[in-house]
Amino acid sequence: MNQIISNFKFQISNSRSGGFSILEVLISIAIFSFILLTVMSFVFWMSSSNVKTKADADVLENAQRIMDTITYEVRGAKSIYTPTTTATQLSLETLRYLPTDETTSYIDFFVCGTSICLKKESQSPLPLNPDSVQVTSLAFSQVQNGSTPSIEVSLTMAAKNPSGQIGSSASVTLQSTIALRSY
Repeated sequence: MNQIISNFKFQISNSRSGGFSILEVLISIAIFSFILLTVMSFVFWMSSSNVKTKADADVLENAQRIMDTITYEVRGAKSIYTPTTTATQLSLETLRYLPTDETTSYIDFFVCGTSICLKKESQSPLPLNPDSVQVTSLAFSQVQNGSTPSIEVSLTMAAKNPSGQIGSSASVTLQSTIALRSY
C-alpha cells in the first residue's frame, strides 16, 4: 500500500514540468482584467462625481453671493427707481456711492452677456460672477408689502461646460423677496 501511495505522489509531482498551462494563463488574465476594469470604473466614477460636486458648489456659491449683493443694495436703497426698473433690470436710488456734490446716486443690476452686472452711476458695469458660471435667467418684479416696497428676485445660474465633460453641468435657481428698509 505504501508503494502505491509513493508511486501516486511521484506521478503528481512529476506531471508538472514547470511553467503554466494555457488555461491557467487565460484564467489569470481574465481575473486580472476583471479586477482592473472594476478599479478603473470606480476611479472614473469618483472623478466624474468630484467634477459634478465642484460644479454644483461653484454655481451655488456664486448665486448666493450675487443674491447677497442684491439684497444688501436693496435694503440700503432709498427707493426703487421705477423709470428704469424692468423685468430684467433693477434700478435703485441710493445714498451710497455718492458722486461729488450729489445727494443721491443710482445703481443698476442687469444681465450683460452671460454675467450679472452692477453699474454704479457714472461708472462702467462690473460683472458679479466669474467666467466659470453664467446667468441663464434674471427677473425682477416689484411687490408692495403693506407700505414697504419690495423686490422679488429670481436668479438662475449654470456652470459653463466648455469641455463637454459628462457630469460637470450644474444649475441652480434662487428666489427671494427683499424689502427696502425705511429709515
